[in-house]
Amino acid sequence: MVLLAALVVGLVAGILSGGKLGNLANLRFRWPWFVVAALVVREASILSPIARIDGFQYVYAAALAALIAWTVWHAQRIRGALIVAAGAALNLIVILANGARMPVAPALAGRLVERGHAGQYLVMGSDTNLNWLADWIGVPGPLGGAYSPGDVVVGLGIAAVAFFATRQDALATKLDETSGRIGSYPP
Repeated sequence: MVLLAALVVGLVAGILSGGKLGNLANLRFRWPWFVVAALVVREASILSPIARIDGFQYVYAAALAALIAWTVWHAQRIRGALIVAAGAALNLIVILANGARMPVAPALAGRLVERGHAGQYLVMGSDTNLNWLADWIGVPGPLGGAYSPGDVVVGLGIAAVAFFATRQDALATKLDETSGRIGSYPP
């Protein structure tokens, strides 16, 4: 939910600063279905019974690595994409350091505490690695849940992507005006 809130904040900020929601249609990227497939794998590793299969967490880690590569590949086309990739990379680092599972602070783990691990999550403890990068940030209310510093960076990146996507034509117009003035002066 926090990532959805970040998207909304980025869109609203972009529109309030002169951008247009219609500019989102101008975003061009390759392999959009790849992103959808990776997100389906992510949700399956959290919500479906397949999450109970030991070893499926490695499929999730591979999907996350592929999403990072896709995001970096699109960094030139989508402003803010590198911020998203950096946050996802922070998450991947802690996941790989813990057997392809993301540690969650016990106070935020809910029923996970009873099981020890489920899907790609496990309860944070003295035997987990890089706990400072794990899910320890608690957000109350409707956006509630456990989030990692990587999730925060991903959220900032999503807000930046949304902001710049709405402002795309306005930014391009200013660049065109500037380059037009530069080229119009005699040498």
